Amino acid sequence: MKLQLALDELPLEEALEFVEKVEAYIDIIEIGTPLIISEGMRGVRSFKEKFPEKEILSDEKIMDGGYFESELAFNSGAEYVTVLGVTDILTAKECLKAAGNFNKQIVADMICVEDLPKKINELEEIGVHVLAVHTGADQQAGGRTPIDDLKIMKKFARKAKIAVAGGINSKTIHQYVELKPDIIIVGTGITKAEDPVKEAKYIKEAISNREGV
Repeated sequence: MKLQLALDELPLEEALEFVEKVEAYIDIIEIGTPLIISEGMRGVRSFKEKFPEKEILSDEKIMDGGYFESELAFNSGAEYVTVLGVTDILTAKECLKAAGNFNKQIVADMICVEDLPKKINELEEIGVHVLAVHTGADQQAGGRTPIDDLKIMKKFARKAKIAVAGGINSKTIHQYVELKPDIIIVGTGITKAEDPVKEAKYIKEAISNREGV
């Protein structure tokens, strides 16, 4: 299991400084959608230049223009780009075409997908690399958690790796590691923690301890 840090609300320079503190515990650095909107590919390039040994995810949530928008991120140093699971399958195929040309990976963000089993099958058929359970901030505010969707994903996915995001922190991490996703995504659980380094260390240790069982 890999730990992915989602960077959404911090300004670019603060985000770069923040990652310096916790990089020992992070496998994938996610340039979150708000940061992508604010900084564009400069954000991706800046993190790849400063942390060349880390994998970078460009959270573009692509809905159209699949090849071009994926290519932008791959040219800037990203290893992963996100496409929305609710988009047209042709857009996802274009994202995958770009990923193949760069030997990179496409993550399908399943936020707001209503029929998960059907969409999982469709996306695995075309070769999407990662399926991401994602309970958005607005959904979380309404009381929804990703656990049930993660269980469905684990039941129906046959080929793709599985990532999970949505309000995960040190208090809830054990619920997620028990289900053994490939990638656990944590954002404000670390970035807004009272002691971010301690929080990141605890979460990474929970992942490592589960893998050692």
